[in-house]
Formats: sequence, structure tokens, C-alpha cells
Amino acid sequence: MNSERDTGPSGAIVTGAQLRAARGLLNMSVSDLAERTGLALNTVRKAESTNAAAPVTTANARLLVATLEDAGVVFIPAGAFGAGVQLRFPDQEPLKRRRDS
Repeated sequence: MNSERDTGPSGAIVTGAQLRAARGLLNMSVSDLAERTGLALNTVRKAESTNAAAPVTTANARLLVATLEDAGVVFIPAGAFGAGVQLRFPDQEPLKRRRDS
């Protein structure tokens, strides 16, 4: 995959696994993420469909990462143990699902 197509705001490659994990940490559904980003549901599913670099455009990868970061996730670039995600604040409450509001 061309790294220009799947980079996050920092220029690091974002993986589908990171996007899935970030969404899970936030208790956010695929539908919630699609709604928050304005992307099609299938685009979000495609982005999360692999453990490798997210197979979406650079603009969509950046939008997904920025939305998840704004919600409280920190993306960790690949290192000795691989790429990952964590909550910005460990005691952060999970987001309320929009349909539960």
C-alpha cells in the first residue's frame, strides 16, 4: 500500500487494527464513527478491514484519526512492539452511544 494513501495527521501510517482498537476503547460503533466523520459506513468498514495500513485515501485516514483523537484516543506509532492506541486519560468515561442518548 502506498504510504501517501494511509497516513495519519503525524505522517505515521495508521492501521485498520489501530482504528478498530481506538473505536473500541471509546465504546463507539462503526455507525457512530461514520456519522461523526461524515464518511460512508462502507468506507469506515474498509478502513478497519485489515491489520495492515488502512486501505483508504490519505484524507479519509486523517479524518478518521482526527475524529478519534478528538474523542480522546492517542495513536502510538509502530515501535518494538508495533503500533497501538490508548486513551488520553486512563479514567476517561466511555462515550455514550448516540442511540442510547
